[in-house]
Amino acid sequence: MEVKWYGHASFLITTDQGIKIITDPYEPGAYGGGISYGPIPDEADIVTVSHDHADHNYVEGLPGKPQVIKGAGRHEAKGIIFEGLPTYHDSSKGSERGDNTIFTFIADGIKVCHLGDLGHLLTDKEINALGQIDVLFIPVGGFYTIDPKEATTVAGQLRPKLIIPIHFKTEKCGFPIEPVESFIEGKADVKKIDGSTFSFTKEDLREGSTIVVLKPAL
Repeated sequence: MEVKWYGHASFLITTDQGIKIITDPYEPGAYGGGISYGPIPDEADIVTVSHDHADHNYVEGLPGKPQVIKGAGRHEAKGIIFEGLPTYHDSSKGSERGDNTIFTFIADGIKVCHLGDLGHLLTDKEINALGQIDVLFIPVGGFYTIDPKEATTVAGQLRPKLIIPIHFKTEKCGFPIEPVESFIEGKADVKKIDGSTFSFTKEDLREGSTIVVLKPAL
């Protein structure tokens, strides 16, 4: 499996069979330039959208005609089953920023979980519904989502083998959110990749959580 970070919460995940999945595509220039990552150039087979905000749902800006996966429940695309778990974008049951969908799927024998813009800690019911996670894409910037401390708690709730931080402050994100350093500070087994792409197999994933920090591609 290969993971490429475009920026913000958007990734290109390519399976060993060549199936291409894009998560939460952003609109370049959205929110008055708060999101200044470049246009996503790659065609994908599938795109997942956690919620309808411009920094996560810009499907119309993608090339080609990918199958769009949105909302809670069971979805199938290219032989892959996607499970959408309903959650909230805030800690007030959606009264501030609305709903959010967590997506999980299994590819190459690896269970992937993208938390979208999760805004609260997980309940026991939600933890049980998600099950054992191998790779966790987790927002860590706070303000609009869980903050670094809460992200640490959520990661502990799910105990994935690989953690990939998302939705944090960079030179191309003008939102009032925390940088990734606020999340990784003091943690063991952190790998900063000098690039935007990271490849791994199921056999590479070991017990205990490794944090991989990528650089945005765009």
